[in-house]
Amino acid sequence: MKTKPRHAMEIFLKPGEYYFGDRLTRMRTILGSCVSMTFWHPQRLLGGMSHIMLPERPSHKAQQLDLPSNAMYADEVMELLISEMRQADTDPSQYQVKLFGGGDMFPSQKKTKATNIGLKNIEAVRAQLNKYGFHSHAEHLGGSGHRYIVFDVWNGNVWVRHHRLLEMEIDIAS
Repeated sequence: MKTKPRHAMEIFLKPGEYYFGDRLTRMRTILGSCVSMTFWHPQRLLGGMSHIMLPERPSHKAQQLDLPSNAMYADEVMELLISEMRQADTDPSQYQVKLFGGGDMFPSQKKTKATNIGLKNIEAVRAQLNKYGFHSHAEHLGGSGHRYIVFDVWNGNVWVRHHRLLEMEIDIAS
């Protein structure tokens, strides 16, 4: 199925959400410093997408009551998506992965590696992929500005519209 199915469901992911669907699904989101992972099963036409806000849950919150997994964190959403893959009776290793986002929303502000949340999100997602044995098939990461992402599960295509921020534009708006 190469073209959009007549009855395709459109899902818009807000920050901290994820979704897993079949070939009648299109997922969208807008990313700044957040990162999105897409997972696509080319034979079964199943796929999932995340909108990750932070690398991991702060340790003081993780030690509180037994909190359920939360899709806003890179490490926890990976577990949620793998669970969805297994519930669909598929092997996670059969999925193609693509990564997007991690943009610098304030390029005129000086940052260190420790304060650049986009970079930290990218590193956390890559660490999770490595931990679970996934390899990225495509990436559009870093830089400045935001991205509009559209993932068509019926054919595995992911469309990216990237709006870069120029330092001059930021300084004028200040």
